[in-house]
Amino acid sequence: MPRATGDDLVLRPATAADIAAVARCSRAAYGKYLARLGYEPKPMAADYRALAVDHALWVFSDGSACRGVLVFQDEADHLLIYSVAIDPAWQGRGLGRRLMAFAEDEARRSGLAELRLYTNAAMRENVAFYAALGYRETARRPHPRVAGSPLVFMSKALPAGPD
Repeated sequence: MPRATGDDLVLRPATAADIAAVARCSRAAYGKYLARLGYEPKPMAADYRALAVDHALWVFSDGSACRGVLVFQDEADHLLIYSVAIDPAWQGRGLGRRLMAFAEDEARRSGLAELRLYTNAAMRENVAFYAALGYRETARRPHPRVAGSPLVFMSKALPAGPD
């Protein structure tokens, strides 16, 4: 169900026709980390058509282009955020914050009381962003394929709603 956002953007589930735009937006958003990491972050190389099979893909669209992407998956006891990507020209406008709030709403709708995510420690801005939203670091682990590139695992417990 599309949701108007008040700035000519609509948040809606991605369709098959959006897959290429989702990939482009994700590549653009994560591209700034290439030099810092020395490799492509996972969302840059993802097969979004395959992800759409068992993940929820949502897009912020202005009718002509994909401006933001949220990818998540319901797990047994939490909602796992796979990726939040904002077109670089649209960064700094609160879209990432709005996508994260939407993810919290979706977790509540699914009866889940926790959100989890992971990011690369070198993506310091992302770690700080998630911490500012109330996520706490739960672990740091070596990257499974890239030595010297630790992953930061974070979670946020959602307060119980009124019964």
